[in-house]
Amino acid sequence: MDMAQELCEETSQICTEELFLRADIEREIFGQRDDYVRRIENELGVTILSRNGAILVSGGKKGVRQAVLTLNQLAGLAKRGTGIEEQNVNYVLEMKKEAEENPDLLPALDSEVICHTTSGKPIKPKTIGQEKYIKAIRDNLIIFANGPAGTGKTFLAMAMAITAFQNKEVERIILTRPAIEAGEKLGFLPGDLQSKVDPYLRPLYDALYQIMGAEKFQANMEKGLIEVAPLAYMRGRTLDNAYIILDEAQNTTPEQMKMFLTRFGFGSHAVITGDATQKDLAKGTVSGLDVATRVLSRKNIEGISFVTLDSRDVVRHPVVQKIVKAYEDYEKQQSRFDHQRREYRKS
Repeated sequence: MDMAQELCEETSQICTEELFLRADIEREIFGQRDDYVRRIENELGVTILSRNGAILVSGGKKGVRQAVLTLNQLAGLAKRGTGIEEQNVNYVLEMKKEAEENPDLLPALDSEVICHTTSGKPIKPKTIGQEKYIKAIRDNLIIFANGPAGTGKTFLAMAMAITAFQNKEVERIILTRPAIEAGEKLGFLPGDLQSKVDPYLRPLYDALYQIMGAEKFQANMEKGLIEVAPLAYMRGRTLDNAYIILDEAQNTTPEQMKMFLTRFGFGSHAVITGDATQKDLAKGTVSGLDVATRVLSRKNIEGISFVTLDSRDVVRHPVVQKIVKAYEDYEKQQSRFDHQRREYRKS
């Protein structure tokens, strides 16, 4: 059993706590070349040493308390057989306050497996935001997920869709996104119609291959059980008993979004994902995702849910998380500046 023995007086500014973990768990949470504990040390201003079967954590009382809590969170994850990654360490440090309130924060997240990739890797929520997202998908018919790149919006939705399809909860999967260039003109694309639209849909194919496998995907696609198509192809259809994912929804127009939402049929589920900060629409064009969020969130329609993910939910390389956070801070600063400027003009 894990135990931490406090060796400092209550009144002392500097203290040391002793943590006892199995050798294999200790190796896992220390990381290669002790990279993970160095990260914890730098973040919390503590010193972490392994001595004679014990982990010694020294420093200010608050930092030591948080470091021990972080190590216990990571240890709980490692005991479940999950390999510790840099994202796990960064997330526990980011969520220090929440982790103090819930000592089993990370192990609890790790307990929910949606499905497995073709290589056997489990797909599961890695953050509180992702956990709320998965719960919203399970509990509602239509889900709007807004958040920055790297938060798993599309990938987790795809995992839920494939799981529902394999469990025969739906008869088919329909994946769609607007065919729009990311801020540049690609010009004429060679080949038949499918070849022309494939570049826009490649991210959806990549996720399908990883979760379902190329052969199963191709077989189901040939049977018409999985469809990957541009949003324009949805017009005039009613989509019954299907799991529908609309990706890059920030690049829809209000007319396209309304068209898509009114395709919804009996026995279906729809997940609409997008990043409101990365629009590729022509200047002055209003985003269909923005309009749908304003219109539908006010009505509190049963069966429709809105989930917002942020930089803390980014599960790509840590540099991506820092980039997203930097942009979030910049946009908040710009928003405050614009508000102050409008107020100044009024006066």
